[in-house]
Amino acid sequence: VDSGFPRSPRGALKLARALVAAVAFLCFVASRAPGACTALAVMEAAITVLFFLLYLLRLDQKLSWLFWPLADVFNSVIAALFLLVVCLFAVIVKTNNGTLAGGVFGLVLLVLCVVDAVILFRKISIDGPRGTNTPAK
Repeated sequence: VDSGFPRSPRGALKLARALVAAVAFLCFVASRAPGACTALAVMEAAITVLFFLLYLLRLDQKLSWLFWPLADVFNSVIAALFLLVVCLFAVIVKTNNGTLAGGVFGLVLLVLCVVDAVILFRKISIDGPRGTNTPAK
C-alpha cells in the first residue's frame, strides 16, 4: 500500500473527483434528472475510485500488461467530453434546482478531469522504461 498517495496532489485530485461526482450523482437523483445524468455521475465516481485504488494498492506495477497512466488520461479525456455534453444540457434545461446543482457540480467535475489529464499527460514518458508505471506524485 502506498500510504503517501492520498496525500499527493494526484491522490487528492482523484479523491476530489470522486467526491464531486458523488455529490453530482446525489443532486441528479434527488431531482429525478434523466438517466444519462445519473448514470454518468455514478460511472465517473466508480471509475475514479477504481483508479484511486489501483494506484493506492500499487496494482499498476503488478499489472504491467497495460500502461495505466495512459489509460487514466484516456478516461479523464473521455469523461470530460461526456460531462461537457450532459452537464451543459442539465444546466440549460434546468428542470429544477437539483438538476441545476448537479449540472454545476458536473461542470466542476469536468474541470477536475481536464486538470487531472493535463497533469498526468505532462508526467508520462512514452519512450521511458516500462518498469515503473506509477504516476508522478
